Amino acid sequence: MPKPMHRSRSQRRLQRVSPKGRNIIHYKRKTNRMPSCGICGKELNGIALTRSGGRSRRTNSRLFGGVLCAKCTSQVIKSASRIEQGDMKLNDISIRQRAFVLQMISH
Repeated sequence: MPKPMHRSRSQRRLQRVSPKGRNIIHYKRKTNRMPSCGICGKELNGIALTRSGGRSRRTNSRLFGGVLCAKCTSQVIKSASRIEQGDMKLNDISIRQRAFVLQMISH
């Protein structure tokens, strides 16, 4: 039975063969992925992967900061304002943008 700290899936399991020929499991911490935009999938700029400092140091503090890129954020804001004015309908927007537009309209 593995140690309790190795029972979670937060660490990768690497199967290795020792010089004596025994199968051994090595545990290695998973690497962090670069944060990406929730709509287009592009890597976000200005995001720190380290946990040092407060939240305002790790992400940018604008609307949808750390979730959407600047281009997608501007599209969501434009779409939300057009829906509120009645120029567009909610069905005219892509499904990926719809949740963010609804969030904008509700606030």
